[in-house]
Amino acid sequence: MTNKLIIFDTTLRDGEQSPGASMTKDEKIRIARVLEKMKVDVIEAGFAIASEGDFEAVQAVANIVQNSVICSLARALDKDIDRAGEALKGANASRIHTFIATSNIHMKMKLQMTPDQVVGQAVRAVKRANRYTDNIEFSPEDAGRSDEDFLCYIIEAVIKAGATTINIPDTVGYNIPHQFGATIKSLIERIPNSDKAIFSAHCHNDLGLAVANSLSAVLNGARQVECTINGLGERAGNTSLEELVMAVRTRQDIFDCDTNIDTMHILSASRLASSVTGFIIQPNKAIVGANAFAHEAGIHQDGVLKHRETYEIMRAEDVGWNANKLVLGKHSGRNAFKVRLAKLGVEFNDNASLNDAFRRFKELADKKHEIFDEDLQALVSETQTESYDEAIKLVSLKVCTETNEKNTATVVLFINDKKKTATANTSGAVDATFSAINSLASIKINLQLYSVSNVTQGTDALGEVNVRLEYNGRIVNGQGVDTDIITASAKAYVHGLNKVLTVTNKAHPQI
Repeated sequence: MTNKLIIFDTTLRDGEQSPGASMTKDEKIRIARVLEKMKVDVIEAGFAIASEGDFEAVQAVANIVQNSVICSLARALDKDIDRAGEALKGANASRIHTFIATSNIHMKMKLQMTPDQVVGQAVRAVKRANRYTDNIEFSPEDAGRSDEDFLCYIIEAVIKAGATTINIPDTVGYNIPHQFGATIKSLIERIPNSDKAIFSAHCHNDLGLAVANSLSAVLNGARQVECTINGLGERAGNTSLEELVMAVRTRQDIFDCDTNIDTMHILSASRLASSVTGFIIQPNKAIVGANAFAHEAGIHQDGVLKHRETYEIMRAEDVGWNANKLVLGKHSGRNAFKVRLAKLGVEFNDNASLNDAFRRFKELADKKHEIFDEDLQALVSETQTESYDEAIKLVSLKVCTETNEKNTATVVLFINDKKKTATANTSGAVDATFSAINSLASIKINLQLYSVSNVTQGTDALGEVNVRLEYNGRIVNGQGVDTDIITASAKAYVHGLNKVLTVTNKAHPQI
């Protein structure tokens, strides 16, 4: 490809900053494997200095992924850069991404530094990163609200110091497409050594313009875009990888560049990220939503039947959609099960994980007549999220409901290997279940979100429950699946409680 657009995925770093989207090391590895299979160029695996867990996750991804560049974020501080360099030691190809704020409001109110001090610190950071790698990215945080003359000054200095990628972040989602594109073009034209670096865009979606701003940047010379699966990220999120990639791929009449992304893996990556984070994909979400290629209107249906391109500008198959009906049942063997999951982008690290997932598949096959790919992905996600230390385990649940009467839930849990039972009576079955669990766990939890969705069609469908729990300022997400929605709710709540007990606090930056 003579004019390549580099895809820099930050799902594991900026995407994880979505409230409740904190990921374990194993979950990051699972997503990184799918990103690698999708041929993502650069994977930002985390912010190594944020916590010991983040360091270990960056290190693990760096040691496992072979075909993508692995990146760690670092503030323009020696300790951050050294920590990033240490985490990336095992990478086949590595990058350090360092940043410092450049807008007047950030320099004055947050950093309390003069512009010259900011430039000096940025240059020192880039030079220190050069001890570990020659692939260095620099971001002037809040560039979208920074003085352009100052941006030219600091960017010229960091390129001279060794930065090879210059990322321009619209940190607060303030810019408008024509404005952001003009900024990219102007910087490239005005900075004397701009030809020594690749210019990049990192746009937030506060005004719903992240993808539009990123596309405008590409049209004006940017050759890297930072994005996330499903547009996950701080506040309203980031540029959506699937939307950006398919916009460029579909409109080659406008864009004189293209990505290396294998779009066939887009849907599986989207579902995995949704499953891991608990952020449900809205039906009308572009590319990966359930309705993205659905046609309700009679005129549309007639047109598509006569010629697909009358109402479809992309082929659903090109992003991973298919009939997705799995012809497996309770008599199917382990190998057929494993092969089908491999086609869905799911791999197992050991036989124990495979055996556990296969056991759950057999149990599900006894309950459901038809099993779909979505069922398998939900089932496997539940299996693999159990990489958390399970201080609390659900043993059994009994619920009694009656019209115009209070609902009763009796829950049996293993808590630190001790069997405990509690009963609660409230107005709702789910509320009674959660109340019984709370009485045993002895943790005061604030339930911020409770959502239920069916994984597939039919009254025997798996129910997927997501809960968002808050405890002492820490927000976590819990997930559970079962053909019984009350049981799925109990599983999700217990999963969230275990996260509360095991997930460490992190100091997250904003770019």
